[in-house]
Amino acid sequence: MKGNMIAFTIVVLLCGWLGVWVDKSLPEQPQGDSLGMGIWLISPLFVTILLRAFAGDGWRDMGLSLNLKGNVKWYITALLIYPVITSIIVLVGYVFNWIDFSNFDMSTIVSVFVSGLLIQFIKNFFEESVWRGYLTSKLIQLKLNDLWLYVSVGGVWGAWHIPYFLVFLTENDITSVLPVNRWVFMLVGIVTIIFWNVMYTEIYLMTKSIWPLVLMHMTEDALVNPLILEGYLNIAQGKEILISPTAGIITTFLYLLVGLMLRTKRKRQESRRIGPATHLSLGSA
Repeated sequence: MKGNMIAFTIVVLLCGWLGVWVDKSLPEQPQGDSLGMGIWLISPLFVTILLRAFAGDGWRDMGLSLNLKGNVKWYITALLIYPVITSIIVLVGYVFNWIDFSNFDMSTIVSVFVSGLLIQFIKNFFEESVWRGYLTSKLIQLKLNDLWLYVSVGGVWGAWHIPYFLVFLTENDITSVLPVNRWVFMLVGIVTIIFWNVMYTEIYLMTKSIWPLVLMHMTEDALVNPLILEGYLNIAQGKEILISPTAGIITTFLYLLVGLMLRTKRKRQESRRIGPATHLSLGSA
């Protein structure tokens, strides 16, 4: 299994650069929606399918079961995390006059959100089948402690984004999020992804299903990203580093806090399950 995971990591980190090469080889590829970007996005799932089908990894731990019993609250939580945190950030921006709301149109935003749900659902099925359904699942079997699980998956997930940050993402999109160059944006992006991975990992550990994560990731891409990239919210110069809805310091801290709260909840649940079992075992003896 370790050999497969090493192969997975190497191929996944190279596939984006294959996409970059394809785009440079083909004339007039549209930036942000190119064949190379498609290769970058789909290749990790293709690699996991090959490893599961032909390299002995099997299919049982993909997390495809809904596992709704006892987990409906975590599905709801997954759907609400990004809207709630984004609302808090927007409120902070409003209170301190750090956000310009002149282009804010709720009806348009709702329309953009709803229209983007299906494509984001499909796109994030690809991602979550890889990062939670494969990499997280396999690392759990190696019995890594929580910190190493967060950092390992988040680090590979973040490093997979490097071609996206350095090549595929447009300059306008970068400056809309943070007024920095591509290399700084890449570093901020990787750190942000590692911090986000805490809450993704915890919901996966509690539900043993990728579907709450597909829904959560879908919500982020369909709601949070357009708010900034489409110009519905304009953050005051110099305040982006604090309250950017995707990569601000306050924003990232709040997502990390959510992840740690979920971890505390999971640990309490595990303690309750272990306690009665231990008591029963002692009583039987």
